[in-house]
Amino acid sequence: MAVEELLLEFVFSGEYIFSGSERCRLDQFLAARQPEISRSRLQSLVRAASVLVNGDSAKTSYLLKDGDRVTLKIPQPVPLHLEAQALPLEIVYEDRHLVVVNKAAGMVVHPAAGNPDGTLVNALLSHCGDLAGIGGVMRPGIVHRLDQDTSGLLVVAKDDLTHQGLSEQFKKHTIKREYVALVYGRILPTRGFYQSSIGRHPRQRKKMAVVEKGGKSARTNYQVLRYCLSGTCSWLSLRLETGRTHQIRVHLSAAGHPLVGDQVYGKKGISRLPAAARDAELLSNFSRQALHARCLGFLHPVSQQYLEFESCLPADLENLLEAIS
Repeated sequence: MAVEELLLEFVFSGEYIFSGSERCRLDQFLAARQPEISRSRLQSLVRAASVLVNGDSAKTSYLLKDGDRVTLKIPQPVPLHLEAQALPLEIVYEDRHLVVVNKAAGMVVHPAAGNPDGTLVNALLSHCGDLAGIGGVMRPGIVHRLDQDTSGLLVVAKDDLTHQGLSEQFKKHTIKREYVALVYGRILPTRGFYQSSIGRHPRQRKKMAVVEKGGKSARTNYQVLRYCLSGTCSWLSLRLETGRTHQIRVHLSAAGHPLVGDQVYGKKGISRLPAAARDAELLSNFSRQALHARCLGFLHPVSQQYLEFESCLPADLENLLEAIS
């Protein structure tokens, strides 16, 4: 069956003149007439010859003149070739533009090698009946991720414009993201930050590391909330100013304070505990990194309202803290 298209026709006139000029670029005109479609999506439609000017294809930089006829064909989003799966989801907030999820530890965000299904994307394809499509594909718009074994808040876009708006906020580091974590060692001073470049580990390519060359600048602010196990562990609040892969885990490990339960960056952490620490076995048996995305705040790309959400500690972390306090 042929994919249905939405066919729109416009006539350029002086009301769409920009910056005092008598002409304006094609992409500016389209953005003004179709504000619900992201500029990147409109540009891809122009490149695909789905935009015609007086019956002919044109470039995004084409300068329209009075009386030009612009035809825009918008294909319906094509299906994503992934299975929609009715998996358990904790929805914190939802409207027709976005959804905020409290992700459980153990759930992968997006299908990849080794995790072809059972992911957050599979669950959202089942849950969201109002996806408008991202880049012409019927899919949820993932703008940031949490590691499989990190729990907490994550926002997902349902349409192109929301996806672009959230992506811009992440790019400009204006999203509020706060985490809590349990780490080995007594961190001093009780408030500070870690700043360094993070890139691929020079020998273990699946890992990230603090690097001198080739990485991207990263900054993690921290505050000690309390010490546990007579000061042999620290319970922290962390605020990200950047969003590099494994940023918190890498920064804390490099500082000598790896996350409890981190099987990639924290294997040596338990060895730093005093031999007589009564709960050393409890810590070493914790099955995932003790990291939770507790707070998420952002400007809604459509309503322009600031939204902020908080997530309670999951039971496994709450029980661990109780046991070592």
